[in-house]
Amino acid sequence: MSIKKHGSAKWTGNLKEGKGHVSTQTGVLNDQPYGFQTRFEGKSGTNPEELIGAAHASCFSMALSMILEGEDLVADSIETKATVHLEQKDGG
Repeated sequence: MSIKKHGSAKWTGNLKEGKGHVSTQTGVLNDQPYGFQTRFEGKSGTNPEELIGAAHASCFSMALSMILEGEDLVADSIETKATVHLEQKDGG
């Protein structure tokens, strides 16, 4: 099996005042705003870390469902939360 999907992002301006928009191939996310303020200051919009977390959580949930199915089990519900933590490291 082969899966090929894409997402895209547009960015204009500098880091702190610039603005971006992110979209997915399916259009579920369509020009959703992101930027320094949404990433570091809690403003409305999305950010790369929460998108990565959502992708990991959804993939894990599907994989667990597949494993359960292999044991003839079906979950009533699978809820997964993936936390993405970035930490600045000193160069060395």
